[in-house]
Amino acid sequence: MTNRQILIAAAPPAAAILVFGTIYGSLARPLIGVGATIASSLFIFSGAVQFTIAALLLAGSGVAAIIAGSLTLNLRNLLLGAVARPRIQGSALQRALLAWFLTDEATGLALASDENAGHTLLVSGAAFYVAWQIGTVIGLLGASLEGVGDAATAVFPVLFVGLAALSCSSMSVAVRAVIAGAATAAVAAVMPDLGAVAAVVAAVAVAIPGRER
Repeated sequence: MTNRQILIAAAPPAAAILVFGTIYGSLARPLIGVGATIASSLFIFSGAVQFTIAALLLAGSGVAAIIAGSLTLNLRNLLLGAVARPRIQGSALQRALLAWFLTDEATGLALASDENAGHTLLVSGAAFYVAWQIGTVIGLLGASLEGVGDAATAVFPVLFVGLAALSCSSMSVAVRAVIAGAATAAVAAVMPDLGAVAAVVAAVAVAIPGRER
């Protein structure tokens, strides 16, 4: 894949990451201040961990609970690394540096690439990193948490189905992805409380292997 193709494929997840980065910036600003919010996004770069830290701070948890929660969430990176390792070429140092971009979305794109998974991981991971930083800054500048939360609610199901579609390249799977996305949107519109559940079911339906066309 060329850099342009990688960036095009990374654009939808990057848009969702920007929205969630904005939510994080809005949420973390009153908890830890502007400087610490920016530093956390620059040096942690993990939405799951950062949101967990914010939630634990809101709950009044101590340092031990925050560290334990962060370590537990980061255990998934061991699995991501084990899956991606056979596809990543280069020295141990190069692979260690690439691990910085070992997010769920970047790993999915890397595994779906036909060749040079390491390059795909680097380019898409860098795009996601920039999107997260921009989102954090937007949140810090005073974006409405309630308004951005509504946007995230709409983006999340689409992102979930899209991530499942990244693992496949056939026309039949593309058709299933479109149908699953439309079904998820319909369920979310009629029964908003079931939107997340519909996204999970739709993503599984997209990922189930079928006859290649």
